[in-house]
Amino acid sequence: MSTYTQILYQIVFGSKDHAGFLDHENQGALFGYIATILTRRDCHPYQVGGYFNHIHIVTHLAPTVCLADLVHDIKRASNEMMKRDRELFKAFTGWQVGYSAFTYHITLKQVLINYVLNQEKHHRKVQYKQELKKLLNDNKVPYKEEYLLT
Repeated sequence: MSTYTQILYQIVFGSKDHAGFLDHENQGALFGYIATILTRRDCHPYQVGGYFNHIHIVTHLAPTVCLADLVHDIKRASNEMMKRDRELFKAFTGWQVGYSAFTYHITLKQVLINYVLNQEKHHRKVQYKQELKKLLNDNKVPYKEEYLLT
C-alpha cells in the first residue's frame, strides 16, 4: 500500500523581537537555504520569501514529515547558517519561538506563490503584525494578542 497526500501549507514566522534583518543583499541566500532544507526533507519548496523581519514558506509536507519537526529543523539550521555568515546577517538575533501555519486547497497554490513574491510591496501598506492577525482571523485560528509574535 502507498500513501498519497497533497497538503499545501503556508508557514510564517518572524525574527526574535521583530528585528529587521532581511534585505536585498541577504534574502536570496536565506530563501535558497530554506528551500534546500525543504527539498532534503522531501517537501516541495513552491516558494520561500518574506520581508524585513519575517518569512513565508509555501510547501507541501511529505507524508513522513511532521510540521512541528520541519519548522524546528528550518529554524535551527537557518539560525546556524546566519550565525556562520554574520557579515551578511548582522542584524539577525534569532527566530521567534512560535510559528503559524495554514493549509490551502491546491488550486490556490499560484495565489500563495504570488502573495509571497509580493511581500515587499504588500508591506509598504501593512505591518507584519497586521498581516499575521489577518491570516489568523481569515483561517479562524484563535490567538492571544500577548503571545502573537513571541
